[in-house]
Amino acid sequence: MKKSLNFSVLVTSLMAYLEWGTHQKMFLFEMERDILTKMVQSFSGVVHPFVLLPMLGQVLLIVTLFQREPSKNLSIIGTILISILLYFIFFIGLISLHLKIILFSLPFVIVSIYTFAYYKKIKQ
Repeated sequence: MKKSLNFSVLVTSLMAYLEWGTHQKMFLFEMERDILTKMVQSFSGVVHPFVLLPMLGQVLLIVTLFQREPSKNLSIIGTILISILLYFIFFIGLISLHLKIILFSLPFVIVSIYTFAYYKKIKQ
């Protein structure tokens, strides 16, 4: 169950959708691809908490997928780090009433809340 929750958090985080300016739109997985490409060229160009913390969270969740018994602490920390960005995106969608942003970030919000409730309920 823990691995499937962590995998679900990872996948739904990549589905987030953003729109800004005129004709500027991307899914989070597209942004991450661009960031990783730029990171290879110049690390200082992508150093920002909203970039590094969610990516660190994704790395932590990927690590838990390869553990025999996924670490509760790594799972919670990874989910929190990703949540920093995704809840912010969801909030932006709500205050701007942008339906696409809301709908594409809502799966992450639901899965992450369920994940937090699951880890709160179990003892490890």
